[in-house]
Amino acid sequence: MTTLTKAPEDALPPEGRRSWLKEHSELGLCALLAVLGILVLTDALTMDDHFAQRGPVGPQAVPTVVGIALLLVAALLTADVLRGGKGEAETGEDVDLDTPAEWRTVLMLAGVFLGNAVLIGIVGFPISGALLFWGAAYVLGSRNLTRDPLIAAALSLATYVVFNNLLGVPLPGGPLMGVL
Repeated sequence: MTTLTKAPEDALPPEGRRSWLKEHSELGLCALLAVLGILVLTDALTMDDHFAQRGPVGPQAVPTVVGIALLLVAALLTADVLRGGKGEAETGEDVDLDTPAEWRTVLMLAGVFLGNAVLIGIVGFPISGALLFWGAAYVLGSRNLTRDPLIAAALSLATYVVFNNLLGVPLPGGPLMGVL
């Protein structure tokens, strides 16, 4: 008479391992958060001391807190996933999960952003920013050819003035460097 013995869990067939990984796919996000936390902490703790410290908190404080928070969230999420927690599926009423992604729109937006990156050093932020805002609006479906460029120019100029003049973050002005 033969007795059946239970196979050890580490001797699962490949289908069983794939099934377990599929059921615990959130562990990939946990690993990504842990890697990001380690990178942020490593960068914060190896930061040069040539930064000027003003007050009791140095430049390493915020990156250290962010790195620790990333590691803490990764650990808590891992524990939750291993205990059986699962992420909720999207249930928004305006989202059709069966509709495929519109890669044409995504690629056109990527082209607008790349165009901005190329032009910003040549024509300056006010012009490249206006082209960025107008291009993004056009790609996302707005076709008003009189209103959209005016709003894009106003947004770009306002952003330039706020960052360059009020916040002291220098942006390339291009031909408008002396005007604004």
